[in-house]
Amino acid sequence: MKIKTKDSEANAHLALPKSGQGHGVLVLHPWWGLNEDIKAVCDQLAAAGFAALAPDLYDGRIATTIPEAEKYSEAMDEESAKSIVQAAAEALQVHEACQTGPIGVIGFSLGAMFAIWLAHAQPAQVSAVVLFYGLGWANQTNTQASYLGHFAENDPYDEDDYRDEFERTLRANGRPTTFHIYPNTGHWFFEPSRTDAYDAAAAELAWERTLSFLKETLT
Repeated sequence: MKIKTKDSEANAHLALPKSGQGHGVLVLHPWWGLNEDIKAVCDQLAAAGFAALAPDLYDGRIATTIPEAEKYSEAMDEESAKSIVQAAAEALQVHEACQTGPIGVIGFSLGAMFAIWLAHAQPAQVSAVVLFYGLGWANQTNTQASYLGHFAENDPYDEDDYRDEFERTLRANGRPTTFHIYPNTGHWFFEPSRTDAYDAAAAELAWERTLSFLKETLT
């Protein structure tokens, strides 16, 4: 599927439920790019009855090493990425397979930053936010969404104090918020392609919690 913005065009992976219609969930990839892990997340969401869309913020580039991922993420234009995320959310909402109403957003690491931004920038558009080991603009808490977070116990990319402050601010703003810390895990513990970090048991539990949260929040 193509996502069109005012100034550019981006590819996206679309996965639809067999029923023909489902609540929309936008999936935002980590700094590796739109790889098979993220496409699989969309496919699993569709199997659970959701209409899922994952836009490509890297124009087809996929990193397999940290140096590559650093290079691609640093080269990414933030405003252009925001435009793609916004256009993807709008495209999902008007798709014939997407039920009317606000959507959910799942963000992985880099993608979590844009999930937080979207819920803040378009509060009427997003009612559920799922964060996988990523934060970003933690001051952007004036939203109408509920939040679920999955964080690693041993994570050099996320600061505990920053995460805790974000959680407190969300709750102070009246947003239903649940953050889980997964023992003995590191960043990317949910992603099978990251063989150095993947934790099957933690990933399965995080997925069960994610589906329950989305079904409760969006339906």
